[in-house]
Amino acid sequence: MNSGTVLVIDDDREMRASLDHLLQSAGYDTVIAKNAHEGLEALQRSAPDVILSDVQMPGMDGLEFQLKVREISHVPVVLISAHGDIPMAVGALQNGAYSFVEKPFAPRRLLGILKNAIRMKRLEDSTKLLQSRLAELTDLERILIGNSAQINAVRDTIFDFAQSRANVLILGDTGTGKELVARALHDLGTSAAAPFVPVNCAAIPPERFEETVFGTSENLNGLMNQADGGTLFLDELSSMPYQTQAKFLRAIETQQYQRVGETEVQTVKLRVISAASAQITQMVADKTFREDLLFRLNTLDIVLPCLADRGEDALLLFRHYMLRLSKLYELPFPKLTNDDISAVMAYDWPGNVRELQNVAERRVLAQRRGGGSVRQAIARQTPMQPFPETLREAVAAFERELISRAIQDEDGRMDDVAATLGIGRRTLNEKIVKLSLDKDALLKG
Repeated sequence: MNSGTVLVIDDDREMRASLDHLLQSAGYDTVIAKNAHEGLEALQRSAPDVILSDVQMPGMDGLEFQLKVREISHVPVVLISAHGDIPMAVGALQNGAYSFVEKPFAPRRLLGILKNAIRMKRLEDSTKLLQSRLAELTDLERILIGNSAQINAVRDTIFDFAQSRANVLILGDTGTGKELVARALHDLGTSAAAPFVPVNCAAIPPERFEETVFGTSENLNGLMNQADGGTLFLDELSSMPYQTQAKFLRAIETQQYQRVGETEVQTVKLRVISAASAQITQMVADKTFREDLLFRLNTLDIVLPCLADRGEDALLLFRHYMLRLSKLYELPFPKLTNDDISAVMAYDWPGNVRELQNVAERRVLAQRRGGGSVRQAIARQTPMQPFPETLREAVAAFERELISRAIQDEDGRMDDVAATLGIGRRTLNEKIVKLSLDKDALLKG
């Protein structure tokens, strides 16, 4: 078993040979350099786990070399010298050297130092990898919002699958966020800078599917060519025409295809992520979708839960979208009443997250009229009011909306309402009576 890779730098040929023999006998791989400049080149090329360098060398000495290493890498450096003294050793350690060993050295002691240095580096590497993963998961949480066990499992699976180049099939009902997951797989993967090309199979006429995907002699830039090096995302996979499926299967198996009307073979390197509902398995049984193509596309699979099965995630998502849409439309954030919360939690959301976002938008836009509720937004009921015909009526409508909103925002504390509106409490009471406002109804609703 490889114990690690050691970069050895020494201007003495016999010492290099001796260290090379000792380290390889102990199970290490070695990279040998005869001076510091060669050592810096080898560092960039070979990514060693630890560096073992002589101090006294012509040109750049080991102390200067060690400072150069610190600028470009966190690989630990162990310095060896027959001419070292205490001040030199202290200075080297203060400048970041892992350890300092005087010649002649005991082989067992040197091997022990190298073993500990490699262990330290691997611990640092693991810590950095963990920090990177936490940062990526934090980004993922901004995309897939929720605290339920189901959505946490989806996030973990995305992270596990992202670094793979294997094809992925995402199963889920309409509106569960299949394209969001596909984009997350691409963005967290090894080809994040490469193209992500989404295609809705249901939106392409069957007679034009092949030329759209593969291109033609007149249109060289088909979807396969656009996605080369990156990800081709096939949404609504079940809508792919049956007569095209065999050609597409061969293309993804061989990573080669021909444009429609051409005989020249094109080479492509891409990952295919597909999305479909669970009904696609029934299509295989009905012989309307090729089983061999499905097997090729679902090397890995992710099943997205319905919103109705995610518990309080629905309320968390609803608040998130209302906050975002309130900022977008520059409207006050609607206060959610107990009835609103009950409506969000009780509704079964057949359109999943997409429907929830639409309902949140309707609820926010109702703020323009100073009214509305979640139940009305779900039912697509908009509390319409006739447009005022006179200035007096327009002013009254504006005052009614402004005062109603202030009463709701201040939870009925009338002194605070008056202060918010910049009028006296007596004037406020007079306007409430004049405008026939019902404080209790406003607070309930």
